[in-house]
Amino acid sequence: MDKQRRKELIEEYKQIKIYMGIFQVKNTVSGKIFVATSTNLKNKWFTLRLQLDMGRFANSELQKDWLKLGEEAFTYEVIEDKEVKEDTDKNWELKQMEKVWLEKLQPYENRGYNYPPAH
Repeated sequence: MDKQRRKELIEEYKQIKIYMGIFQVKNTVSGKIFVATSTNLKNKWFTLRLQLDMGRFANSELQKDWLKLGEEAFTYEVIEDKEVKEDTDKNWELKQMEKVWLEKLQPYENRGYNYPPAH
């Protein structure tokens, strides 16, 4: 690949917008939800499904329901997104966004798969 073409491709890549944010996975049978963050929402559902299909998802309760009910019993939804800029403190921004949504949705115990915040 010549240097000019390489430079063009790098510039094109830099123009691709990346969105971080909050998503939820919903069990359509029980109504329980799992709320989490991602620094790059574009491929998150693919990654989650792969982890769940392989039995390697960190949340054991969601993992158990996924294996029992199958992928068709779950939906994925981005509930808030924000474009990632070079100067964005992604971790801080995501923590703030997550606090708001966890407070709003309360995805704990029989309502969801998230672990309640420690007090």
